[in-house]
Amino acid sequence: MPALGADMESGKVVEWLVQPGDRVKRGDVVAVVETHKGAIDVECFLEGVIDELVAIGEELPVGAVLARVRVAGESVAEAKSVPVDAAAPPSAVAPSPRATLAVPPAAAAATRSKVSPAARWRAAERGIDADALHGTGADGAVTLADVELAAARPQPAPAAPARVVRGGFDPVLMRQAIAAAMSRSKREIPHYYLAEPVPMRLALDWLRDANAQRPVTERLLPALLPLKAVALALHDFPELNGVHEGGDFRPSAAVHVGVAISLRAGGLIAPALHDVAAKPLDLLMRELADLVRRCRAGGLRSSELSDATVTVTNLGDQGVEAVFGVIYPPQVALVGFGRIAERPWIDSGVVAAMPALTATLCADHRVSDGHRGALFLTRLRELLQHPEAL
Repeated sequence: MPALGADMESGKVVEWLVQPGDRVKRGDVVAVVETHKGAIDVECFLEGVIDELVAIGEELPVGAVLARVRVAGESVAEAKSVPVDAAAPPSAVAPSPRATLAVPPAAAAATRSKVSPAARWRAAERGIDADALHGTGADGAVTLADVELAAARPQPAPAAPARVVRGGFDPVLMRQAIAAAMSRSKREIPHYYLAEPVPMRLALDWLRDANAQRPVTERLLPALLPLKAVALALHDFPELNGVHEGGDFRPSAAVHVGVAISLRAGGLIAPALHDVAAKPLDLLMRELADLVRRCRAGGLRSSELSDATVTVTNLGDQGVEAVFGVIYPPQVALVGFGRIAERPWIDSGVVAAMPALTATLCADHRVSDGHRGALFLTRLRELLQHPEAL
């Protein structure tokens, strides 16, 4: 079970998109997992053949085994003998392949009855708990015939299962999870805060001219320029881009920006745009629009919720002047932007109206200090004065 953020403790497999015997490769979506953030598409981090899957509907803690994947060169027996430490939590930046799709530990196997794979799958199809059946096979193993016999007996009408909606979530559980993560953040992370006004006339003029040459459906939003500027500025300040876990800070070479997105039914989620600094604005605009759409309609991937290296929140469209956020652990920085509004601005001794926004930085004092944070905001402001270079 992948860790889809610091506020996740467990998840439930609600749909398998593969079957035993299917060949998978890295990046394939293999399952749908229901969490407090909704139904999330889980990707495979191994290449090989699916051997065994956990039962649908089973609530599992983060780090628990979901499936056994037999990689190239392994026999079935060798795959089953590979030891796995299911208690080790997967990394937020680079999820361990065997923490996401791996071999069940012996302790887990000991708590379950002996059931043949065919019998388990038939039992799942018929809504029967295979582990509760009396087995007639060798050493009391439950066989396919045992399942068919149980299915032939009159069964009490099962309670109607709760309807699972792709992308749906429980707002109460989400609020509880957000509160737990933010409480942990304020309790464990020594925050410091900085703010800087950023003139935006050059950026807005460039954006207006650039959008005039594009179809309406391909125009760039003003929020995209600060997003790209953050990613570029972080290359000069690696201590603000990465995760702090186990007492150590691990900087990230790539900038995966978690974009804070509000959900229509309430709540907040911050999936990642990957490798933002290396992508042109047109591609980032398409990816951002797709990310927002899937965030609100369902279809987010596990990698988008587990490997953000910094978070950006933009509340300018809500009308606020500035936002001072709370760091999302195990990240070490959060950058916020308020609305673009005209302000009195002194330039060469002359007071004029200037469209400007307030950029804020919330950072972890264990990794950086105010001096470096101030230089980061200065670099961010400079980049936004040259929008053609973003």
